[in-house]
Amino acid sequence: MTIFCSHCHQPLQAEMSCLPRRGKQAPRASRPFRSTKSASKARRDQINAELQALRSLLPISMREKERLSYLHTMALVCLRLRGAQLFPPGTPPPAGPALGTELLSLLPGFLLVLSASGKLVYISENVAQVLGLSVVELLAQGDTVFDILDGQACEDVYKKLLLAQEEPGREVTFVSEMCTSKAFRLKHGGNRVVTVCGRFVALSWPPSPSTTAFLALCSPVMQSPADGEVGSQDDIFQSTHILDMTFIDVTESVTYHLGYRREELVGQSWYSLLHPEDVDLAAAQHRAVALRAGAGPASGAAVLRVLRRDR
Repeated sequence: MTIFCSHCHQPLQAEMSCLPRRGKQAPRASRPFRSTKSASKARRDQINAELQALRSLLPISMREKERLSYLHTMALVCLRLRGAQLFPPGTPPPAGPALGTELLSLLPGFLLVLSASGKLVYISENVAQVLGLSVVELLAQGDTVFDILDGQACEDVYKKLLLAQEEPGREVTFVSEMCTSKAFRLKHGGNRVVTVCGRFVALSWPPSPSTTAFLALCSPVMQSPADGEVGSQDDIFQSTHILDMTFIDVTESVTYHLGYRREELVGQSWYSLLHPEDVDLAAAQHRAVALRAGAGPASGAAVLRVLRRDR
């Protein structure tokens, strides 16, 4: 049988063609097969080994270490690194991260140390008694003081910290809600209102942001008795005012709390008793309640500092 070329219609011999042939290409070297799955597992194993090494260095119990997630481990490591940067080994922070559990339990609140930028550096273990959250659980909220505060107060707190930083040693105070556990919120109906009182301390001279720390005591503000709870009438005082907040009546228990007799306050303005830094907040709440009163009964809540008679 004769085979003709389909291109020129000439008879062909075996393995011949009138069409130009391509040059012979050298055979490609076979590439080794790499499993992406194996590489990912190797990376995960390396990360796990590093996290385990970091976890083993944390000064907490073995039981707590076993419960730490990746996020909690890194949060605690960062906290310890910031603390070591501000307070090198051999120079423990002032105000006592070395305080024992017995002494911490006697404090009216928990201790807080911040860096110049507001980063958390130290939180005393008794924070759980105030907020219902352990140090590890609190760090899961974030690594700055603004992450654990009510969002509406962050701007005011930022201004207070800047003011304190400009004058190391000057004491500043602010009141804000702090994050709490779900169990605490279910029991008390919301987060915990805490008074933070502290100052910036220069750890070396000349002072700089990297060697300055904000040391503070965070004390819970006394809550009003919850609905259905029986409390002493002396725990609170109640007052009645006309629309401009002038006193027209107040309970006798005001003497215990503020040192004033009832007769001394009747006719005075509520604003004359407020701490100067809280007047703007009180006025804003006053206006908000007054505007809502036009549509019926209105109420509102605010945490304010009131000056005692002895100032």
